[in-house]
Amino acid sequence: MKLLVTGASGQLGREVAALLGDEHHQVVAVDRAALDFSFPDRVAQGIAQECADWVINCAAYTGVDRAEQERDAAFLVNRDGALAVAEGVKSYGGRLLQISTDFIFDGGQSTPYTEEDEASPLSAYGRSKWEGEKAVLQCMPDAVILRTAWVYGVHGNNFVKTMLRLAAEREELGVVDDQIGTPSWTFDIARAVQALIAADASGIYHFTNEGVASWFDFASEILNTASELGCPVRTKRVRPIPTSDYPTPAVRPAYSVLSKCKIRGLLDYNIPHWRTSLNAMLRQLLLGDGSG
Repeated sequence: MKLLVTGASGQLGREVAALLGDEHHQVVAVDRAALDFSFPDRVAQGIAQECADWVINCAAYTGVDRAEQERDAAFLVNRDGALAVAEGVKSYGGRLLQISTDFIFDGGQSTPYTEEDEASPLSAYGRSKWEGEKAVLQCMPDAVILRTAWVYGVHGNNFVKTMLRLAAEREELGVVDDQIGTPSWTFDIARAVQALIAADASGIYHFTNEGVASWFDFASEILNTASELGCPVRTKRVRPIPTSDYPTPAVRPAYSVLSKCKIRGLLDYNIPHWRTSLNAMLRQLLLGDGSG
């Protein structure tokens, strides 16, 4: 089977391309240099030329705070670019899997969000991804939308790497404790992508690791595990702080736990807990352990 992965230089795109390539599929991995989402017309043409059985669109404008000032750029990539991918795939009859985000929700619930819950994004980034979802499904009703959250991995920039850098510099860190979600390792998300393709799925699905955490919980576990693995950690204390003490341009959902009931029915394995996956990721990053 021929698979095309866009955004292949990003942290998730690289993981998806690597995992699917290990399955002996013909994987075409394209990054921004090969397919610039700033030019949607060219994107549609480039997608159509490849005629892949499945296209996995990992390309995205992910600067959540920057999007508040660069709204047009975020919508150009996340809405117009996603639609262009769908149009390109539709032109030859292929299948599409579009990556989306928990940021389409406003965080007002206290129970995990299902695929049927109403979207109400709080930020320009969240709105751009929600508009992208709607555009894709209007063009291709049989497309797959895979929403995930709190993404981190060995590749690219993410919260885990930021905490490791700060832990080597500072004796104390203040980390937000009133935003709740689930950290999600790119390797596990890639496995979910693999399962959705194997099942010839369609429709909207949610996937994260198991468990629930605040950013404070996540940071504390990162530093504890890194220290156990021999990574130099200068930080002696991680201090929980409210969101009000760490204002950002973009408003983030206070609660963004996603229900995984729907996707569990497609998986022939148990979804790992976020602490288990974090340990495996840090072993890869710090020790070069590729057994994850």
